Amino acid sequence: MTSGTPPVDHPTAAAAAGIDLAGRTALVTGAGSGIGRACATALAAAGAHVHVVDVDAAAARSVAESIGGRAHAVDLAQAGPVGELPTDIDILVNNAGLQHIAPLDEFPPDRFEHMQRVMVQAPFLLLRQTLPYMYARGWGRVVNISSVHGHRASAFKAGYVTAKHALEGLSKVAALEGAPHGVTSNCVNPGYVRTPLVERQIAAQAAAHGIDADQVVADVMLSRSAVKRLIEPEEVAAAVLWLCGPHTGYVTGASIPLDGGWTAA
Repeated sequence: MTSGTPPVDHPTAAAAAGIDLAGRTALVTGAGSGIGRACATALAAAGAHVHVVDVDAAAARSVAESIGGRAHAVDLAQAGPVGELPTDIDILVNNAGLQHIAPLDEFPPDRFEHMQRVMVQAPFLLLRQTLPYMYARGWGRVVNISSVHGHRASAFKAGYVTAKHALEGLSKVAALEGAPHGVTSNCVNPGYVRTPLVERQIAAQAAAHGIDADQVVADVMLSRSAVKRLIEPEEVAAAVLWLCGPHTGYVTGASIPLDGGWTAA
């Protein structure tokens, strides 16, 4: 855990929201840690059966065992294995992501392509194969974990910013096509979340600039945020759960900012 402002203590999202998802089936990608794990946990606590998808087999298995779900070890960059995932899904949470930081003129093309496969192609393929089931049932919830970088750019993050902007567009198309069938599609757009991915970025930035982790968080990551702390995975999961609840059937094609005021300025 990074030093500095301590994490906020939150009750489980399901307990706080009072949302009942009994009888629903969810699939969460990148669910072995961070935001994905928090989403899988919140959805399961609300009564959903959760398919836990992660490239890390041990992590997926651990989360699935803890919530009574089913683990799937899948490399989302490969279309074949994605096509073998369950299609009888009521709730799809496209969360899996990765980061690479480099100037555009030095950004490795193979890394850029890999990021688009995981964060754009995989969500497209999962939508393509799960929407027919949702349409047939007359109900479905698609939640795409985007980012403040789905609306704003940062230097040296061409792969991530491109993927998140593309995910925003894909989500809106799904919203328009899904509306006649009772299916909503929305993005959740957090700022910097206290996840393993961000912890690695903090460590890398600290080493690169010769400063401590607290300075990286305060002076680099949170410089554009009005709320001067990292957001917790459970806070993101609470927004995801709310979008799957009984009072959000009219919320679709939206992007919900959880950015501490970053995009307000």
